[in-house]
Amino acid sequence: MDLKFSNDELMFQEEVRNWIERTYPKEMRERKELTGGTLTKEDYVYWQKALYEKGWAGINWPEEYGGPGFTATQRYLFDLEMAKAGTPGIIPFGLSMVAPVIMKFGTPEQKRKYLPDILAGNVWWCQGYSEPGSGSDLASLRTKAVRDGEHFIVNGTKTWTTMAQHADMIFCLVRTEDEEIPQKGISFLLIDMKSPGIDVKPIVTIDGPPAGFQEINMVHFEDVKVPAGNLIGEEGKGWTYAKYLLEFERGTAYSHGLKASLEKVKNIAKKVECGSSELKLIDDPDFANQLAETEIAISAMEYTELRILSSLSAGKNVGPESSLLKCRGTELQQKLTELAAEAAGNYLIPFSHPSPSKGLNWEPVGTAESDSAGPTYFNTRKVSIYAGSNEIQRNIMAKLVLGL
Repeated sequence: MDLKFSNDELMFQEEVRNWIERTYPKEMRERKELTGGTLTKEDYVYWQKALYEKGWAGINWPEEYGGPGFTATQRYLFDLEMAKAGTPGIIPFGLSMVAPVIMKFGTPEQKRKYLPDILAGNVWWCQGYSEPGSGSDLASLRTKAVRDGEHFIVNGTKTWTTMAQHADMIFCLVRTEDEEIPQKGISFLLIDMKSPGIDVKPIVTIDGPPAGFQEINMVHFEDVKVPAGNLIGEEGKGWTYAKYLLEFERGTAYSHGLKASLEKVKNIAKKVECGSSELKLIDDPDFANQLAETEIAISAMEYTELRILSSLSAGKNVGPESSLLKCRGTELQQKLTELAAEAAGNYLIPFSHPSPSKGLNWEPVGTAESDSAGPTYFNTRKVSIYAGSNEIQRNIMAKLVLGL
């Protein structure tokens, strides 16, 4: 197993770093830091289009569909530099989730219609999976799609729908048949969010996002008319396509972002006084010990990712390691937000969550890093639940690794 990068790979890494420096606006960078990562839809669209113009959009896409043809190592280095610079994340629902499903199971017409606009950032997608009462037990979903000639009529409710207020399209799991085995009656539909009968309602979360910038929503469907041509693959086979999609939602490289978050915690601890003494929190033995233990765990995580990267480069599959990465990565994300909250101390109390709109002209309460520590702490409680809860991932590992 070779964990060293070649000269060509290091030159590519430098190219990415230099491009970010030229392309990532200072104003957007500062605003993202102040708001704890919250940006406007226009910000995300700008970044996606900048990547598209460079030829770096859809880094996991095959070249035949417009992908850049990166190797597994190039993708790793690309993500590393993006995390270091704190660039806007790519909204995954189009590029990383529904696009692979369309590539594998869609018709030639569906590929021509949807893939170019997804790659160019012209169409914003959201995901319609979870429902009230159907989350981890997704196969119990009840949103119905009844065939009516050349259309489906959809009725039901989806919940926890991220950024649905911005979306142009939603990919949905719907029940088209009532089967004894519930997974057999599910189909995969692409639905225009401007269709009559769709109503999006915000879910107000404890992190208190500004009005209009909520992260999650309820999406209600009442007699929504969807062309039959928007069905992916075969009717009743949606569960197969949904499982395929989830492969792209898990197994992400976490260590890049974890290291960036660790540096933020250290920056807070360097500025905050430790009790009544003149020492800073970074010098407190107990807190320093927690930082050291977390940093060691992140390093171990990084080497696990590098081992997986070596396997991918050799043409091997990831396997249950994706579940391991999901469990350990999300737990470390939560640990870092806990350390940030502890370091922020009293500055966590104001719980300010500034708007990501341009033109902010006020100073943060406390240090710049601590101002967003509260909202980030509360928001990160979700990461061990979505994309298959960590309890479910442990069951997968127990079955595939231990044979239990």
